[in-house]
Amino acid sequence: MMADACCSAKRDTIAELGRKAEQRRALIVVMVINLSMFAIEFGGGLLARSSALMADSVDMFGDAVVYGLSLYALNRGARWEAGAAIAKGGLILVFGIAVLVEIAGKIANGVPPSSTLMLGFGGAALAANLTCLALLWRFRAANVNMASTFECSRNDVASNIGVLIAASLVHLTGAAWPDIVVGGVIAIIFLRSAWRVFADAIPAWRSADRSSAYNRPHRGENA
Repeated sequence: MMADACCSAKRDTIAELGRKAEQRRALIVVMVINLSMFAIEFGGGLLARSSALMADSVDMFGDAVVYGLSLYALNRGARWEAGAAIAKGGLILVFGIAVLVEIAGKIANGVPPSSTLMLGFGGAALAANLTCLALLWRFRAANVNMASTFECSRNDVASNIGVLIAASLVHLTGAAWPDIVVGGVIAIIFLRSAWRVFADAIPAWRSADRSSAYNRPHRGENA
């Protein structure tokens, strides 16, 4: 029976390591995709004079940082995973505020963006983020770290769809307001997502911290 239990524990450990390795490969791929698309979409936003495109591209850069944090925390235990999720929530919050600032500037002196460039670069970004979402789908409930990473990727797809809607409306109206409205929606998505990530990650971090304190040898305890 002891041998069976030992073998079972080894199988569980090997299976967990396998899952971690798969998660790591998926995170590396989506990180590279996001870094590449940040450069492409930000350049497109400058050319198109689109607040929505630029905000979306900066979000993709933030996501690349997020995936890097996820990779760092992947094999470091529950406390590190929860801490990385909290950091990601902070990044999402910062980007939400940054988009609101960009919107304020656009309202003050906005010029209608190029709808053609918005459609082209927005479509490319949507294709890239759908690929990332597909890669992360199977890991969306693996742990709080991967769940928050999946949340970031899902936000990106919603943002990309918003950019394409804005581009269509800019084309139809010739006005800047669709770009402003979609930028506002993206900001709301960021702020809501930050709240959700914090709501899951902070209790998980506190729980892991209490567990770590409980398992830590007390002063005066024999080795």
